[in-house]
Amino acid sequence: MTHLRNFMLAGLASAVAITGFAAPAQAQRDPAYAAARANGSIGEKRDGYLGIVGTETAELRRLVNDINIKRRAVYAERAQAANATLDEYAFTAGCQAILRTTAGERYQAPDGTWQTRDSGEPLRDPRCP
Repeated sequence: MTHLRNFMLAGLASAVAITGFAAPAQAQRDPAYAAARANGSIGEKRDGYLGIVGTETAELRRLVNDINIKRRAVYAERAQAANATLDEYAFTAGCQAILRTTAGERYQAPDGTWQTRDSGEPLRDPRCP
């Protein structure tokens, strides 16, 4: 059963990598999103969504909620097309998003702590494809 699940997650990872995922293009062009990402106020969570790192402000909460709502809609559509559950798709997208972080950006490690990406590989959940 574990091998089948790993095979499914690997296939899903390919689909996520090919189709893209994450924040819709509009959010990625938002200067507030870029600034929050660059200064480490927000980061990629293991579950495929953005999280607030440190002190929460109303503006950060609004930004993160807006992007996460859009991500969820994309994940739901693509999960259905990939014959996967929303949680499976979001998890796989989270694995890919963490992998795509760049030096200085924040991400959630498998133990739930926030890490700052350095020049090496990020710490990822062992279930990541």
